[in-house]
Amino acid sequence: MSLMKPMDETFPIERQLAVEAAPVVLINLFTLATGDEPQFLEAWADDAEFMKRQPGFISTQLHRAIGNSPTYLNYAVWDSTETFRAAFTHPEFIAKLAAYPSSAVASPHLFQKVAVAGICTA
Repeated sequence: MSLMKPMDETFPIERQLAVEAAPVVLINLFTLATGDEPQFLEAWADDAEFMKRQPGFISTQLHRAIGNSPTYLNYAVWDSTETFRAAFTHPEFIAKLAAYPSSAVASPHLFQKVAVAGICTA
């Protein structure tokens, strides 16, 4: 992958990995050139297969923007920052990043659920 661009420049994924939290949700926004979508989907599927085998992985879902926008959003649930960190920094996963098209830009960020009375639970 040619570039990782933080969603929040003041608190990039590298800093987030040091925060102990559980459970966590990874939101990863990908932008890429239209012609690179088949290569992107192949690389993402390979990554997802690796992640599914890692301790602490709960689930994932890939979404594509509507219309002609070659923008994708990945939503993955992990039991903790610790288990996500182990998978995200694993040498096998890092090596897989080279399979992404050069136009791909990833913006990963970790989140936790927030309780809002009468609307959603934590």
